[in-house]
Amino acid sequence: REMSEGKRVDSAGRRVKGRGNADASQNDERYAGRSGHFESVESDGGTGPSKSVEGWIIFVSGLNEETNEEDVYDKFAEYGEIKQMQLPLDRRTGFVKGYALIEYEKKPEAQKAIETENGKTLQEHTITAEWAFSKGAIKGRQSTRRRTD
Repeated sequence: REMSEGKRVDSAGRRVKGRGNADASQNDERYAGRSGHFESVESDGGTGPSKSVEGWIIFVSGLNEETNEEDVYDKFAEYGEIKQMQLPLDRRTGFVKGYALIEYEKKPEAQKAIETENGKTLQEHTITAEWAFSKGAIKGRQSTRRRTD
């Protein structure tokens, strides 16, 4: 709605400035097409591990701060091809933060890595290996990890 001085006001009579004063018809044109359509991963609707967009990711925690990428890669590469591995470093100290994210292409490879390496030691530290993403509770285990419901 326009006032006689050429200033716009909203339905409550408040003065409106900036780009937020366009009416709904202009917004529809701006966002026409595929807006609001996002990629998603197929779901079987049950509980258990969730696949990321590209693969199956496991979360490995309890790593020694002096662990390097090669040590983690060597330990987990025997279960299948590792598509990607992230071993975050602390910016201040330059040491490993104590966890890693390892991505496998196939679920059985990731499952075998979790089953075999969970509770084992790496550089005198007991490590924990579990699914990075899960839907609901993972059967038989109490996990402190966040769920994606």
